[in-house]
Amino acid sequence: MESSDKVVETVIAGKYVEMETEGKKDNNDTKSKISNLFWHGGSAYDAWFSCASNQVAQVLLTLPYSFSQLGMLSGVSFQLFYGLLGSWTAYLISILYVEYRTRKEREKVDFRNHVIQWFEVLDGLLGKHWRNVGLAFNCTFLLFGSVIQLIACASNIYYINDNLDKRTWTYIFGACCATTVFIPSFHNYRIWSFLGLLMTTYTAWYLTVASLLHGQVEGVKHSGPTKMVLYFTGATNILYTFGGHAVTVEIMHAMWKPQKFKAIYLWATLYVFTLTLPSASSVYWAFGDLLLDHSNAFSLLPKSPFRDMAVILMLIHQFITFGFACTPLYFVWEKAIGMHDCKSLCKRAAARLPVVIPIWFLAIVFPFFGPINSSVGSLLVSFTVYIIPAMAHMFTFKSAAARENAVEQPPKFVGRWAGTFTINIFVVVWVLIVGFGFGGWASMTNFIHQIDTFGLFTKCYQCPPPPGSPPSFLPHVGVPRPVPANFTHHHHL
Repeated sequence: MESSDKVVETVIAGKYVEMETEGKKDNNDTKSKISNLFWHGGSAYDAWFSCASNQVAQVLLTLPYSFSQLGMLSGVSFQLFYGLLGSWTAYLISILYVEYRTRKEREKVDFRNHVIQWFEVLDGLLGKHWRNVGLAFNCTFLLFGSVIQLIACASNIYYINDNLDKRTWTYIFGACCATTVFIPSFHNYRIWSFLGLLMTTYTAWYLTVASLLHGQVEGVKHSGPTKMVLYFTGATNILYTFGGHAVTVEIMHAMWKPQKFKAIYLWATLYVFTLTLPSASSVYWAFGDLLLDHSNAFSLLPKSPFRDMAVILMLIHQFITFGFACTPLYFVWEKAIGMHDCKSLCKRAAARLPVVIPIWFLAIVFPFFGPINSSVGSLLVSFTVYIIPAMAHMFTFKSAAARENAVEQPPKFVGRWAGTFTINIFVVVWVLIVGFGFGGWASMTNFIHQIDTFGLFTKCYQCPPPPGSPPSFLPHVGVPRPVPANFTHHHHL
C-alpha cells in the first residue's frame, strides 16, 4: 500500500498546476490562442527545442577548428563520447531536481512565483556548502557563456560588413543583447527555441554543402594531432559543446510536467550530432590545417548570399543563446536583491540590467573566439555540468534509506544503483583528469598565447591584414607563421 501511495504522490509532485491552468484558461480567446502558440511553452517538445537549440550555437563554427587540432578520428570520437556523457549528467540533474521538488512539495512549499535553480536543488538536498560551490561555478560559467555569444556576434557580422572593426560590433551587439532582460523566463522561449534550432540546422548544412562544393584547397594537409596542447584544447572545446545543460533546471522548471524531462536531453543530443558531425568533418576535409589559424569556419568559405544568410541566422541565434545563458543569472540577481517575486515586468527588466554590463566589458577585454571556448570548457564546464552533478547524485543517495525512498529509481539497463554509481565515478575521474587537468593546462597555454600575440582589448581579432601591408602572424601554438598572400585574396571576405 505504501508503495502505491508513493507512486500517486510522485505523479502529483512536480506538476505545475498554475502553469497548466494558465495554459488552459481562455482558450476561446484569439489573443490567448496566439499567446499560447508563440509565448507559453511548457511541453516536452518545448524542452526538447530549448535543449537542442541551446546546445549548439556558435560552437558549430569552432568545431572544425577543434577537428584541425584533434584530427578526424579523435574529433568524431570525442563528439560521440562527450555527447553521451553530457546526456548522462543532464539525466542526473533531472533526477535530483524531481527529488528536491517532490520533497519540498510534500512540505507544502509553493513555487508559483519562484523559479527553482540548480544551486537551490543542491542546497535542499546537500546543504549550503554544496549550494555555494554550485552557485559559484554555475554563475561564472553562464557569465562567460554570455561573453562568448557577444564575441561570436562580432566575429560573425564582420564577415558581412568589415567597415567596422570587431570591437565596435561588440559594443553594438552588447546593446542589442541587453534587450533579453524583457523575457521573463524559459517558459516564454517557445518561438525563440524553435527558430533557433532552424537557424543552426541551416548553418550546419550550409557549412557541410559549401565545403563539399568548394572542394579541398590546393595542397591541403590534415596533420592533426601534432601537439599535446592543441589536442587537449580541441578536446575541451568539444567538452564545452555538450556542456550546455547548466540551464537544465531552469528549462525543466518551465515544463508543465518536469518528470517527462529524463530522456529529452539525450534526444536533443542525437539531433545535434546530425548537425555537428557532418559540418565539422566536411569543413576540416576541405581546409585541413588552415583551420588552425581560423577558429571561425565562416572565415574560410568564399563570400556568397548563402554564407551571408548563415551569418545573419547565427547572429539572431546568438542573441537567443545569450538570453538562455543570461536568464539564470537574471534570476540569481533578482533573488539577491529581492526582486524575484515582483509582478512588474518593467521593474524586473530594469533590475536585471546591471548583469549585462560585466558581460559586455569582458567580451571587449578577451575577444579570442575559439580559445575562450576551450578555457571555459576546461575550467568551468568540467565542474558545473559533469563533476558536480555526478558527485551530488552519489552523495544524495549514499544511504540505503535515501536509495529506497528515492522518487526515481535508476533504470535496469544501467545496472540500478551499482551501475549508476560506477558510471558517476567514471565521469568524475575522467573529466577531472582529462577535461580539467590536461584540458585546463592546454587551453590556458593557448589562451595566454593569444594574449601575448594580440594583447587585451585587441581591436580586430584574427582579421586579415589590409591590402599592401606586410604579412601578419596569426596565433597558433608553436611557431607563428605568415598567412599565404594568395589565400587571403581568394578565401577571405
